[in-house]
Amino acid sequence: MKVVGQLVDIHNKNIYPAVMSIKGGKIESVEKTNFAPDVYILPGLIDAHIHIESSMITPGAFAMAAVKHGTCGVVSDPHEIANVLGIKGVEFMINDAKKVPLNFFFGAPSCVPATEFETNGAKLDHKEVRKLLEMQEIKYLSEMMNFPGVIYDDAEVHSKLNCAKALNKPIDGHAPGLSGELLRKYVDAGISTDHECSNLIEAKEKISLGMKILIREGSAAKNINALKNLFVTNPDEIMLCSDDMHPEMLRERHINKLIAGLISEGYNAFDVIRSATINPSIHYNLDAGLLREGDYADFILVDSLSTMNVQETWIKGRKVFEEGKVLFKYKEGSPVNNFNCGTVEESEIKIKNSYGKIRIIVAEEGELLTNEIHGSSGVSEYIDPDISSDILKIVVKDRYKDSPPAVGFIKGFSLKKGAFASSIAHDSHNIISVGTNDKDIINSINEIVRLKGGLAVSDEGIIESLQLNIGGIMTTRSCEEIAYDYDNLNHLVNSLGCTMKAPFMTLSFMALLVIPDLKIGDRGLFDVKKFEPVSLFV
Repeated sequence: MKVVGQLVDIHNKNIYPAVMSIKGGKIESVEKTNFAPDVYILPGLIDAHIHIESSMITPGAFAMAAVKHGTCGVVSDPHEIANVLGIKGVEFMINDAKKVPLNFFFGAPSCVPATEFETNGAKLDHKEVRKLLEMQEIKYLSEMMNFPGVIYDDAEVHSKLNCAKALNKPIDGHAPGLSGELLRKYVDAGISTDHECSNLIEAKEKISLGMKILIREGSAAKNINALKNLFVTNPDEIMLCSDDMHPEMLRERHINKLIAGLISEGYNAFDVIRSATINPSIHYNLDAGLLREGDYADFILVDSLSTMNVQETWIKGRKVFEEGKVLFKYKEGSPVNNFNCGTVEESEIKIKNSYGKIRIIVAEEGELLTNEIHGSSGVSEYIDPDISSDILKIVVKDRYKDSPPAVGFIKGFSLKKGAFASSIAHDSHNIISVGTNDKDIINSINEIVRLKGGLAVSDEGIIESLQLNIGGIMTTRSCEEIAYDYDNLNHLVNSLGCTMKAPFMTLSFMALLVIPDLKIGDRGLFDVKKFEPVSLFV
């Protein structure tokens, strides 16, 4: 098999017409020629950090969507499904991934649960983490979100780090805003990457201490504009990643369009392409093809570097995508789940007034970070939402067992009526709902209980929903199908007055107790900076 085109040589930083011969799934030879068609041959693209679960589809369905965009490999952290199902969830991801040709490079989740201040479905101690790290399919220790545990010498946390170091596997980091001596101690523990940087000062400090920076541009957090100057100053220390990519975005693009945008802006094409090919391959010691003789034939054909429209995708010498068609089949397996709670009553989410100031979470569009403000609890016997001031009620319900829901208040969603809820609530994936009144909040929560996982919108008793039948966070359906239904539910929430472009996505991070400032878990409000629970009343 021979492929002819303009070969993009990322090793020698050159582009030339070439004939590439493929045999036995590998590149047998690469020879310069006098003429080749005006199509560019690039190494297959690698997403350096992604949670497949955030796409709401299985690894197999993800592969069918991703190869259209030239993705040949993903460094995948199965942290979300592990928090629901433990090792059983990680095994589900690995086994499902084996059904398709995409290169999945999985990590061993390091923080299950993410904190001890919430309820999740499983716990992975250092012995179970080591079992995972010993597997051939596990390439690294996933993001160490428990940075206080690292800094303040938690024995269990350091046992996990030591397991990875003993097996010579890289350790991913997660340390938003950490700096100075605390950051130095974090890095000295062997942690080699960070994908939480939101500005150049933070990124360059981490690079100066030896970290690689994963520039994130996904559905939830978008940092590429803030960090793209690193392609000028530190091109060898950076990689591109998505972190969390929802189905409607995956339907339209992946890493390919990030590359196209950067090259169109004038950044060095070789440095940009290397950030999604050679840099992750070297850092994570991946057996990925990089357009050299003897490498696996993992490559793509695109129309131009400034558009990165993919014409063909090849993985291990097999053409898997051509002219808009995916050239392999995928059959999903049986769903797995862990969903054990019953329904809730309106009386369970009423908050008796102590007549003082209350803590209010402030959410912003497209941000994982929140703020805390204090407001009046009003004069009624029970504290109600104040729709005119955009102070809504937020509720988190433990989905693993029956226990009282946690209730707080939040600003930023601008709902004028109704409520919406989700069992995608990072990282423990309990049920989370925000709304203007107790009846609709309860309706939305109970619909998810009925489905045993999914998304729901309630407006005056009229309920719309979609089911997520794998762990309450994924579906056996295709990317196109779930993206269509997900879009419709987002539009429905917007019709109720919400001004956020992606309300379900923003809601899902309001229970993430490792991202500052104020969040809410199934046990109540949590101050992330102090790393401790706090009361509703100030």
